[in-house]
Amino acid sequence: MTEGVFIGGGGPDHAVPQHLRFDMANRHGLIAGATGTGKTVTLQILAEGFSAAGVPVFLSDVKGDLSGLAKAGSPEAKLHEPFLKRAEVIGLDLVYGAPPVVFWDLFGEQGHPVRTTVSEMGPLLLSRMLELTDVQEGVLNVAFRVADDEGLPLLDMEDLRALLHWCGQNAQDLSLRYGNVATASVGAIQRALLVLEEQGGAHLFGEPALDLGDLMAVEDGRGRVSVLAADRLMRAPRLYATFLLWLLSELFETLPEVGNPEKPKLVFFFDEAHLLFDDAPKALVNKVEQVARLIRSKGIGVFFVTQNPADVPDDVLGQIGNRVQHALRAFTAKDQRELGRAAETYRANPAFDTAETIAAVGTGEAVTSMLDPKGVPGVAERTLIRPPSSQLGPITAEERAAVMAGSPVAGRYDEVLDRESASEMLAARAAAVAAAAETALAEEPDDGLTRARRYYGARSFGGAHSPGGAGTGQRIGAAMTDALVKELKGTTGRRIVRGLFGTVFKGR
Repeated sequence: MTEGVFIGGGGPDHAVPQHLRFDMANRHGLIAGATGTGKTVTLQILAEGFSAAGVPVFLSDVKGDLSGLAKAGSPEAKLHEPFLKRAEVIGLDLVYGAPPVVFWDLFGEQGHPVRTTVSEMGPLLLSRMLELTDVQEGVLNVAFRVADDEGLPLLDMEDLRALLHWCGQNAQDLSLRYGNVATASVGAIQRALLVLEEQGGAHLFGEPALDLGDLMAVEDGRGRVSVLAADRLMRAPRLYATFLLWLLSELFETLPEVGNPEKPKLVFFFDEAHLLFDDAPKALVNKVEQVARLIRSKGIGVFFVTQNPADVPDDVLGQIGNRVQHALRAFTAKDQRELGRAAETYRANPAFDTAETIAAVGTGEAVTSMLDPKGVPGVAERTLIRPPSSQLGPITAEERAAVMAGSPVAGRYDEVLDRESASEMLAARAAAVAAAAETALAEEPDDGLTRARRYYGARSFGGAHSPGGAGTGQRIGAAMTDALVKELKGTTGRRIVRGLFGTVFKGR
């Protein structure tokens, strides 16, 4: 195995090979640069290089261009001659080929459906997705705690709506046990769920849920490249960012500690990374920084892809060891300050001024700095990025369909599984309570008062102050209690354990 992914050629004549070391890939990375400066190609060649070394890759395809990873490049391509010249300059023997690719799509249109359950998403990330206030987030946490305590599986949005409806109806009793549950907050969460559904968020929740093993597979010695179609998903940026953060947290909670492996277990590319941090509360940014710091011991390398390094908070940026900086345009005073700030994060090269070079590099060039064998950042190098081996640009719809038809996960996620969960269980509980009430009423003497209680419906359940006195209400309450105790005895008896982001910790 080579020492790392070959990125391109550095030095005055671009003849000095530049590699991203495999044993340092879990120290994370940054790919930055203005639109049209070559970030997509850099992402593409990194995915190819990791896959060739047997490292699985997950990346999001925001513009559709990265679908070309599924098809080998061609000598008949328009850029073949320029690519050959570039390969000659950097000393690369250009061979066309393509890694094994699986397409995923939240909406199930351009890839296999990818889902999780509401329980696995957890209250913290779901609150972020719904843009809830602190008070509303607290109510959502209560709802999740009730679901955990009473063994109510939250699989899809219908389950969550049913649970919130039940919490609103029982707000007074829940407030005494868990803290204030305001019906106004319950209503606000329900409205936010409707907005999320309009954005397509309902497609995210359900079963069968995504098996992380399908993202970490190796085929014939090459790592699988999982490409998430994100062009439509980007219309709901909060949904996009929260989904990727959930996936990262799942990897963090699920994978075992491996220390410092010779190569990463998986490399995760977070494109449009600024969406993760836009308007994010400090507590969430702190958790992201904590995951970035700890997940490398799980063998996961995270690469943030964005236009400007300033889009990434300093605490997170401090965890990033490998950097590829494409051109930054500095037209305003603010741009000049951000350019200087970006240059300051590089180890200076006496051969050139870093800030001037970042502003001057052309398309297909970048200022790079990779960690050396001791984990020390290398000096900045002006690097000519290697051409990709796979197709540059998107494949056709027919070619995508053919890749999906031959996919190793074809048919595994296509059909939605609808098993008994919170909505059905709550409906059954309501039916049982209603049946118990009817039984209690039937046991009453068949006098005029009983018939009146039946006629006036809900008034007959008023308790001690209702017609008929306290006896009926007490018997109904006892029936409800017996039903609840019986149901709770049938649960696993184990508290659901939630991890750093409030997601379910499976302990696999």
